[in-house]
Amino acid sequence: MNRLTATEDKLPASVFGLPTNFLKMKETDDNDKFLHEENKKREATAPDGSIIEIDPMQDYFCDARPQVSEPYKIKIVEKFLNWARSESIWVLGFGTGCGSIEIPPLVTPRFDMFRYGVQMRPTPRQSNAFIISGYLSVKTLKRVIRSYEQMQSPKYVIALGSCTINGGMYWDSYNTINRLDQYMPVDVYIAGCMPRPEALLAGFGKLKELIKTGRAEKANEYVENFDWYKANQKKIIKDWNMPDYNW
Repeated sequence: MNRLTATEDKLPASVFGLPTNFLKMKETDDNDKFLHEENKKREATAPDGSIIEIDPMQDYFCDARPQVSEPYKIKIVEKFLNWARSESIWVLGFGTGCGSIEIPPLVTPRFDMFRYGVQMRPTPRQSNAFIISGYLSVKTLKRVIRSYEQMQSPKYVIALGSCTINGGMYWDSYNTINRLDQYMPVDVYIAGCMPRPEALLAGFGKLKELIKTGRAEKANEYVENFDWYKANQKKIIKDWNMPDYNW
């Protein structure tokens, strides 16, 4: 038997012994059930003694949809900028899986990635490249999406290892994703389990080639197919507690 609700029978909630704002409260609670305490609306006292309302979800995030980053119309300018971008790849220092162990050797004298214009950076705002290093759990995917969206365009993604392509040895795991490109765009894949540092350098070489020729446009594809990516992300991330747009 269907449960009787105040909204279905057009009766006031007070008839059922409920407060009049119960339905609105219930809807809010459902939307915010995963929201951390520090991100909920609250009141605070300003320096002048006035009471102000703080809404972290609105104050700390931009709710504007992302926009496509258009190339310069003057081709020689765009060509020069692409050359400069290819020679200045700043990688976000975020190790997502077991493949992260292959990244530190790149900064040693033996491989010396600095000679290729590649270096690590500590924050998304300073980075333009993201290495998804090996398997990616659903819990980590949530953080990866937020970090990726905070990076400035143009930005690039390198998928390292078999796990990002077809799940690798974790292909039937309940807690890892099988195909990274279902949730975020990928510019370069580096196959292996795990690829050696030499393979990573080869991957950077391929990424440089794509950037110089103006073909590293996956960030724009993410914007153009934003709703599709976001729907896929929410299908697998059950405790979605952040804005859709993390710009």
